[in-house]
Amino acid sequence: MSKILLRFQDKVLKEIPLDKEILTIGRKPGNNIHIENLAVSGFHAKVFKDGDRFIIEDLGSLNGTFVNGKKISRHVLRNGDSAIIGKHTLGFVLPETEDAVEQAITERNIKVDETLVLDAQLQQKILNKTYDVMASGGGRDVLGGFTVIEGPTYKSEYELKDRVTTIGKAPDSAIRMKGLFAPRVAALVNRRKEGYFINAVGGTTVKVNGEKIAEKYDLKDGDIVEVGKIRMQFYIKE
Repeated sequence: MSKILLRFQDKVLKEIPLDKEILTIGRKPGNNIHIENLAVSGFHAKVFKDGDRFIIEDLGSLNGTFVNGKKISRHVLRNGDSAIIGKHTLGFVLPETEDAVEQAITERNIKVDETLVLDAQLQQKILNKTYDVMASGGGRDVLGGFTVIEGPTYKSEYELKDRVTTIGKAPDSAIRMKGLFAPRVAALVNRRKEGYFINAVGGTTVKVNGEKIAEKYDLKDGDIVEVGKIRMQFYIKE
């Protein structure tokens, strides 16, 4: 099973299974992985699933997130990776599923017209994989967005193009909230081929069509979403 080993000074404090779509890490109790340390931000980072891979992303933390000794904003995780958050270490135990072709496509974001120095066999594998995805309708994911009805935001409309969209006051939030008491991270919206779902973070109240959601909610065209003082309508593009 994929899991995270939370360590402090070489001692394993906890094993956390990677059985959720999103895990948040931070100093506030509302996080999935709670680290009580002043060097850790309230909502410091998140680990989320994207297809069959896991990604760690910094949430605009004060002291940064480091993976294998390098400061990252977003990083595709591999088995054995080690992340440092404050004074704690997160060790990632993941299945070895990516082969050389998968890694090349993931890390270089390969497109058909890119020029790469590759041996002929690897180049043909990559082209075959790319064309297979195109032929099977890959890249034709549902595309949705939010139209802001009321509330303090920086834009009136947001297209949800990323796999994970952060709603909050943090500078790197895709949907940035205004206000002194707005949470740094209030909610996360996940995009999948079959559609979108939203879930609250850190005890923030999120309502859909006037009802508070207790866990992740699959968004439908026309849903009214309330996060803090923001009220938005979700839509699906034709």
